Amino acid sequence: MPPAPAKTYRALLVGTGGIGDAHVRAVEATQGRVQLVAAVDLDAARVKAFCERHRIPSALTDYPTALREVQPDLVFIAAPPSLHRDMSIAAMEAGAWVLCEKPFCGSLAELDAIEAAEKRTGRYSACVFQMRFASSTAHVRSLANAGQLGRPLVAVCNTLWFRDASYYSTPWRGKWSGDLGGPTMALGIHAMDHLLHLLGDWTEIRAVAATLDRAIEVEDVSVAIVTFANGAVASIVNSALSPRQETYIRLDYQKATIELTHLYSYTRDNWRFTLSPSAQEEANSLSQAWQSFPPDVGSTHAAQLAAFVSDMDAGRRPLTSGDDARRTLELLTALYKSAFTGEIVRRGSLLPSDPFYTSLHGGRSLKNSHHLPPYP
Repeated sequence: MPPAPAKTYRALLVGTGGIGDAHVRAVEATQGRVQLVAAVDLDAARVKAFCERHRIPSALTDYPTALREVQPDLVFIAAPPSLHRDMSIAAMEAGAWVLCEKPFCGSLAELDAIEAAEKRTGRYSACVFQMRFASSTAHVRSLANAGQLGRPLVAVCNTLWFRDASYYSTPWRGKWSGDLGGPTMALGIHAMDHLLHLLGDWTEIRAVAATLDRAIEVEDVSVAIVTFANGAVASIVNSALSPRQETYIRLDYQKATIELTHLYSYTRDNWRFTLSPSAQEEANSLSQAWQSFPPDVGSTHAAQLAAFVSDMDAGRRPLTSGDDARRTLELLTALYKSAFTGEIVRRGSLLPSDPFYTSLHGGRSLKNSHHLPPYP
């Protein structure tokens, strides 16, 4: 008998701002496996124009109504961060799986609520962390996991971006209640998640954060030192103040240095490999192993959606959900706690009784921040 035709999934997009176009491109890349049948946005004119531009059949302005009328199999959430938890839960309760833009939610307590809804509904919610899904990252992980690079020793993870007054002019930006955090939560979360995907479990973190130059509630810079279970030590910088923008990950193994330099996305050409002087006897084999890249797939929403559709087909938990999503959110929460309290925070120490478990800033204000004039 011929194989059964692949299932088609009906999708709803929530939020038609700039990132909405990336979700449309991702859907188009599935070649019909996902059909974007509706979009919803509070701005009626914007959602109408968006749907006309992308030939989406239905433009709606009320999310509960959209869930009832569309009955989607999959919901893409690209709404403001403070809405992510409730929208994800509502989608699962309506029978849909969820692929939600970062940040996934605003606290470990909110993640508990999402996971409870998963258990209750049998559906899954995952966070958009597209930097994990490039084929070149899979190649680096394969080499490292096979022991070909030796032990990881030192790492650098920098998100050096620039966000000016126009960026923070959106009413919910720059506020703990709306943005859920500064460049730690809103910008650097991608590279930090990528670092964890490459290096594995973390064990402790010490950090500082400050509001140096933007008239906002949240931090505009954070710096951290993280120790990993495998013994590696990493430095992390997250900035909204850096005119020459760059996203940079460097991994120093015993036998080689591997670097990734890009801004918002990358391909295999963005990587650099430097052999250790002490590994010259293995130079040929290591160089050949490094050059043996699989077919190049960039770090796009399309790459993650392809994996997500495979997970839906198999009925299995997506990669960036559950415990995997918790590892990243727990690191960010611990970074904030360390910055606010001056303490070294160890993984597993953040319990429901901790004020940082339910609020990223723990109900505190940054000690080294001050009231700033509006940024020109």
